[in-house]
Amino acid sequence: MNSATYPVHRSSVTRRLLNYFLKGIVFLAPLVFTVYVCVRLFTAVDGWLGIPIPGVGFLATVVLITLFGFLASNLLARGLLAAVEGVLERLPFVRLLYSSTRDLLNAFVGEQRRFDKPVMVEVAPGLARALGFVTQQSLASIGLPGHVTVYLPQSYNFAGQLLIFPADAVTPVDADSADVMAFIVSGGVTGIPEQRSSVALSKQVVQSHVNNS
Repeated sequence: MNSATYPVHRSSVTRRLLNYFLKGIVFLAPLVFTVYVCVRLFTAVDGWLGIPIPGVGFLATVVLITLFGFLASNLLARGLLAAVEGVLERLPFVRLLYSSTRDLLNAFVGEQRRFDKPVMVEVAPGLARALGFVTQQSLASIGLPGHVTVYLPQSYNFAGQLLIFPADAVTPVDADSADVMAFIVSGGVTGIPEQRSSVALSKQVVQSHVNNS
């Protein structure tokens, strides 16, 4: 190898090693972060009951939560829970914390899920659109019949905006709500599967919900 080609070869090897290093980061960083969060979450839950045997506290907590879920589904227990909720609803500050937490959890995993209707709306006519979720299909109670509320999550953030649109200005998106949420939160980096990413051509879906409300 002559002296003229040696720097070029060394530069090529350096770039290749750097490329391997960056690929290693891309592969390992999400994996390490996921494992770290899972371990911290497991450790935190495992220590809630103060049981010194590793893992037993976590299993006991899961069993207790499942038991409370079973009791909450029982007709006899529902009356007791309703009475407890009635007391909490009368306490100003406690009411705010309890109702907000309850409604937020119900929106994701409860019987009245709110983030299961992905839609697209125009935020700048002819220029920009945004993806969001219909959270209320009728606003007749506040004097806005034919309108819906759309929550617009923000990328890389837990915040978002709640906007009111006429029902016919909302276009349903034919995609899984979890895929749409991941797409929004990741700033568009996480793609929506192609077979479920087409935008519905008709807007009658949301409109029919409004008419039926």
